[in-house]
Amino acid sequence: MAVAALVLVLTFGSLVAAGMTLLNALVGVAAGMAGLFALSSTVELTSTAPILALMLGLAVGIDYALFITSRYRHYLLEGMDGEEAAGRAAGTAGSAVVFAGATVVIALAGLAVAGVPFLTVMGLAAAATVALAVLVSLTLLPAVLGFAGARVLPRKQRTRDRTPASAPAEAEAGFGFRWGRIVARLRVPVLVLGVVGLGALALPVQDMRLALPDASTEAVGSPNREAYDLTTEGFGEGFNGRLVAVVSGDTARATGAAAKETAALITDTDGVLAVAAPQMNEKGTTALLAVIPETGPTAAATEDTVNEIRDRVADVGGATVSLTGATAVGIDVSEKLAAALPVYLLLVVGLSVLLLMLVFRSVLVPLKAALGFLLTIGATFGITVTIFQKGHLAELVGLDTPGPLVSFLPILLIGILFGLAMDYEVFLVSRMREDFVHGADARESVISGVGHNGRVVTAAAVIMTAVFGGFVFMPDPIIKSIGFALAIGVLVDAFVVRMTLVPAVMHLLGRAAWWLPRPVDRILPDLDIEGERLQREIPVQREAVELVKT
Repeated sequence: MAVAALVLVLTFGSLVAAGMTLLNALVGVAAGMAGLFALSSTVELTSTAPILALMLGLAVGIDYALFITSRYRHYLLEGMDGEEAAGRAAGTAGSAVVFAGATVVIALAGLAVAGVPFLTVMGLAAAATVALAVLVSLTLLPAVLGFAGARVLPRKQRTRDRTPASAPAEAEAGFGFRWGRIVARLRVPVLVLGVVGLGALALPVQDMRLALPDASTEAVGSPNREAYDLTTEGFGEGFNGRLVAVVSGDTARATGAAAKETAALITDTDGVLAVAAPQMNEKGTTALLAVIPETGPTAAATEDTVNEIRDRVADVGGATVSLTGATAVGIDVSEKLAAALPVYLLLVVGLSVLLLMLVFRSVLVPLKAALGFLLTIGATFGITVTIFQKGHLAELVGLDTPGPLVSFLPILLIGILFGLAMDYEVFLVSRMREDFVHGADARESVISGVGHNGRVVTAAAVIMTAVFGGFVFMPDPIIKSIGFALAIGVLVDAFVVRMTLVPAVMHLLGRAAWWLPRPVDRILPDLDIEGERLQREIPVQREAVELVKT
């Protein structure tokens, strides 16, 4: 909150505007968390679900209020009164917020596809909080803006002459417009350098290993780490990740014979240190065999041992043999998530591309947005693997022992980052589209989009990075890795992909960026988030009012 307040004050130059933005986000989060805890009497929630909902609800609530307030201030500088500026901001930026929020909700709710209950609960809880943040931004914020009026502007701008002619000239002197023109002039080298650079950062992804982390990666000196080290010293590393073979049959005789055969097969497996004698239940139909591997729970050798044991005991006759334990469960969870990931990507990216096609009435803009996100994910995973798995520069994040990434990190990271990336895409490109349909040429509309909304995206990304980056200082390596990956992902997507590569591609495409086949154009509804009809209707209404007055 402190970092967000500081960034908002620097962005707006007004304590009133910064305070309103934070108030809007806090009300949305309070409503979301109240509803979430009210549901906890009937729905079982994991301890991480409220944390994720709070983190994302606060972050997007600030982002959406920031976007609408920024547009409101722009209309005030053009000479509109407070009520008209609030209505116009809700009709343009507010519409963009609806669809930006929809992409986040789709990405988070889509986590249910994985079929892992705790991920489903986390995703749905966060999605509901984001939806409430959108609703509050469209209702409470315009009402508060009506009270604030011109006080959302810095003092020097309140007294300055505010006319439609003076506002653009004043705004175009900012860094956003200068950056937009630089990218326009150097679009080819910028695009090549950006794609090659992000591709190089993504190379370590091919070595990525996933597992459910054990105590070996926890902070040195923590109770869990001390217990792990003492057990390793006294009995060997495999005692920290003991496996259990479960043999079940129809009769005691068949089960006993199968248990002996299973014990012999497991003993002869490479990487097995010892197998305990079978422990039978009262009826003799189920036997448990404790298996001690030679290596630790998250070691690649232990994973190979588990797979080999499962292959060997699959042919034991007269009984069913199953293998469980920390490593076995980690393998199963990783495989389940890996199988769900392509379906999840297809669902989330497919629905979001269709949604963006509705918003921008373009085929190439949504495809470009999705391809840019793939660059973001590749670079983010590459950097995370380099630090958290391979241990390079691990001391910078306070990581004592590198190890595999937590198995649910990829699907969780993709879900959250995709929603945020589409937020930034909508914020930037909606202004480009708005200026284009209002008569600007393709090149100038791109520069205008970066110039007017680049500051908003920058502030939003800095706030997001501060929120996620704060988790890097936590001692838990899982939370540390998630916070780091999200912070790096936001930085890469906002500043490299959206603020640099997207304008470069839009300049290369020119008018073709807004191409839509005629049959598709006739089918798709016209959502008009740019306020084109609003732009046409307001002057007509004003003329009618003046005519009635005269």
